[in-house]
Formats: sequence, structure tokens, C-alpha cells
Amino acid sequence: MAVPPQLKAIQHHLRTAQEHEKRDPVVAYYCRLYAMQTGMKLDSKTPECRKFLVKLMDQLETMKKELHEHESISQEIVGNAHIENYALKMFLYADNEDRAGQFHKNMIKSFYTASLLLDVLSVFGELSEENIQHRKYARWKATYIHNCLKNGETPQPGPIGLEGEGYDDEFGAEGGASFLNQQPAPSSQPSVPGGHTNFNNIQIPPGAHAPANTPAEVPPPAEDPIKPVPAPRTTPVVDPSLLNASQQGGIQLTPEDFTRAQKYCKYAGSALQYEDVSTAIQNLQKALKLLTTGKE
Repeated sequence: MAVPPQLKAIQHHLRTAQEHEKRDPVVAYYCRLYAMQTGMKLDSKTPECRKFLVKLMDQLETMKKELHEHESISQEIVGNAHIENYALKMFLYADNEDRAGQFHKNMIKSFYTASLLLDVLSVFGELSEENIQHRKYARWKATYIHNCLKNGETPQPGPIGLEGEGYDDEFGAEGGASFLNQQPAPSSQPSVPGGHTNFNNIQIPPGAHAPANTPAEVPPPAEDPIKPVPAPRTTPVVDPSLLNASQQGGIQLTPEDFTRAQKYCKYAGSALQYEDVSTAIQNLQKALKLLTTGKE
């Protein structure tokens, strides 16, 4: 069923859902949930939009029943960690390729898909400032590199100065416009949709976009044969004071503390799914420190 014109802003999220139907049904589910929630805000009254959204709701209900045994579906905190880890893995893969000067379609798509999945995180609540910046940077990079290659120009790797161009004008308020549909810039200079954020002031070392809970190995989309080189693994030294940890006297943990500790444990579990021992240890140590001292 075609996406009605009024709901154009969600078409790429739905396409991402379709691409992940078999590869990662949890990602597909939350992409559709985001599309449904956003579509309801855009237009839920026009007959064609209402019909489309009702069908999407039915599809979500079916998926929820099929995936009911997945913790990522039954527990929001696990689902949040799953989507965030997946998005930032794609981001880190694309960022590493970019900094190495390896510009190709698979890398562009990884940047753009990461930005769409960071949109999807809003189903769990407001995005962190860090993820807002990741989303802007990824979407800008996807468009910039795409336009450079289309114009026969060599993109500049890594963060470069961006000023004077409207980010919202380029992508729309909902971020639904796709770099895949853009025309090459008429001038000899590459079109750089930089937004109102001044990236001149952002100094980002390699890989620093991804927080500590991001697995180091990043699989590219399955349809492309390009394989990233796994980052070398280093196992952090375990804090010896935590080996026989017990709660310090007088510590009163708040409900927020328990939620944060649970989140660290879920991040550790997600990292282990990708055999990322370093990230798992880091997050478990954070959880232990919080539970034993009440401080992060």
C-alpha cells in the first residue's frame, strides 16, 4: 500500500522497516511504531491517511504477537538499548569509513539509516542532546557525500566547517526527505546541508560519536558485500574494589538509580550479543559502582 503524500515524512522509516523484516524484526517493529505515531500527528483525518494508518496499526499488532517473547518488545528499556546500539553501530561503521576516505554507497546508506533509527528512539521519550547531534551529523554527512560523488567531486573526510545553510530546509521538520532523491547542486561546489548547528566548533576524534555502550564491530547492511574491518579489542582492567562489592552503609538508592543500573546491565547484555567484552565490562562496572556507592 502506497504511502499517502501527506505522510511522505515517514516513508523512509517504513522502507527501513521493510529492509529489516528478516534481518532484525525488532528494528522493523519500532520503525513502524515510530511511523504510526508520527503519521497520527501528521494527518489522521483524511480518509486515505486514516485507512493507511489503520492498516499499519494492524500490522504492528500482528508483529507484537509474533515477537512477544522478545524482551526488546516486552520491555521498553531493552528495546531502547537495542535500537540505540543498532543505530550507533551503523553510525560508527560509516564514520570510520568516512575518516578513512572510503566513500561508497554502503557507507552513505549506513549514515542515513543511522539517522532514521535515531528518529525512532523518540518512541521511548525525548532524544538526548548527544543523539540529536549524531542524527544531524549523520544526515548531513549522507547528503554531503552523496552530492559530492554525484558531482564527481572528492568529499572531505571527517567533520568539516558548515555554515550558512538551512538544515531544516534541506530535510524538512520531520526529517523525511531523502538524500537519495536529491538532485546534484548546480554550482561546482558540493551542496552541504549543514543546518543551523555550527560544526566548525565541533572537534570529534575518530569513533567518538559512539558512546561507551556501542559495540565496536559494525556489520554493514546485508545487501552489500563490503565488510568492515573489526576494531581491535582491548579488555579494560576491572576495578579491584568492585570484585567483592557490597553496598556501602547508609546508601539510599532512588528509583532513578535502579533504572540507570538496569540500563547499564541491559547495555552490557546487548554488547555481549556482539561479543564486545570491553563494552560489557565497562557497563557492568558502572552498574556495580552505582549500586554500591549511589554515585556514577
